[in-house]
Amino acid sequence: MTTALHLSSQLAVNVLDARSLLSAFGVLGVGVVLFAETGLLIGFFLPGDSLLFTAGLLCTGSADRGLRLSLAPLLVAAAVGALAGSQCGFLLGRRAGGALLARSSSARLHEGARRAEELLERYGHAKAIVLARFVPVVRTVLNPMAGALRVPVRTFTVWQVTGGLVWSLGLTLAGYALGSSVPNVDRYLLPMVAVIVALSLMPLAAELLRSRRDAKTKEARG
Repeated sequence: MTTALHLSSQLAVNVLDARSLLSAFGVLGVGVVLFAETGLLIGFFLPGDSLLFTAGLLCTGSADRGLRLSLAPLLVAAAVGALAGSQCGFLLGRRAGGALLARSSSARLHEGARRAEELLERYGHAKAIVLARFVPVVRTVLNPMAGALRVPVRTFTVWQVTGGLVWSLGLTLAGYALGSSVPNVDRYLLPMVAVIVALSLMPLAAELLRSRRDAKTKEARG
């Protein structure tokens, strides 16, 4: 009976809510969610940023008395999920080309693909692969797009590992650091998650501003 109730609670998990996912699946869920979000087009809606930050917060035990995660296994799960997912998405893109994306009717997914292709064209492979990690949906579709566009395997691997580690470990440790230093931090969890997501977009925003400024400078000189 107890097992049935536990299974029922897991099946009722809200996949859009970070705390619900963590309560149901713990550290293992972090790895699985990040793999799905970065490696499978069907995972584009999953809450990667908020999941990492909330998981780091829960490692301190200050955010939820009923749930506490261990930091070391969490960091390993986050890194493995993010890196393996990205590489899987890239390999799927190389084999299937644009067929996988063409089968989807999601306007949000197609918009993410357009932005991913723009990133690759505007900033080059290395910078685009790193920046995409910090943009929801784009971090899902850029990997198969890079594969379909025949980005060299070595180039993709080096920069997806770099960006993946900065993103996954950085957000997790940010949540852990904040939870360790701020008492009763769970009261401010939703606003903080919103701020973290906004901050994660700053590298891309900075690059866009810089490119526009450079374009205006060239026009003025021309």
